Amino acid sequence: MKTQDTNLSIRPPRSPRVRLGGFVHLPRLIDKARAVSNDSAGDYVYGDGSLLDSEFFKLTGISSGEFLEEVSRGGGDWEVLQWVHENLSRPLAPFQIQSWSQWLETLPGLSLGARAWFAEYASNLTPAREDIGTLFEYLDIDDYVTFGGAA
Repeated sequence: MKTQDTNLSIRPPRSPRVRLGGFVHLPRLIDKARAVSNDSAGDYVYGDGSLLDSEFFKLTGISSGEFLEEVSRGGGDWEVLQWVHENLSRPLAPFQIQSWSQWLETLPGLSLGARAWFAEYASNLTPAREDIGTLFEYLDIDDYVTFGGAA
């Protein structure tokens, strides 16, 4: 499959845990941008409407539009990573990227209302899943269940 052919209506993006250049979520963000660029994002949200995407854009100072434009050029992950480093609003040391990635990986969720929804969602899975406590855990299980897996 060519990178431009990413279709999120038939498979999920990569897990938010997968890192590229130390950035957690970046490979998933690339997958979503590729799908948006060819109008095959399915139910996935890209850009400022996505908590994880917006956190990446806040950290890097890159806009969702600029990122989408770069990914739409069709380069591979390495080219996108190089572009990200060239377009950071301020230099980031490896420890800063790692700290941000660790923080994002353990993010418990969203607003209080969204957390209540999240708790209800986890308890309604069959069997109930008390082990789902972070946004990454939710996304991993949601992607798996959406594409045919059993909770």
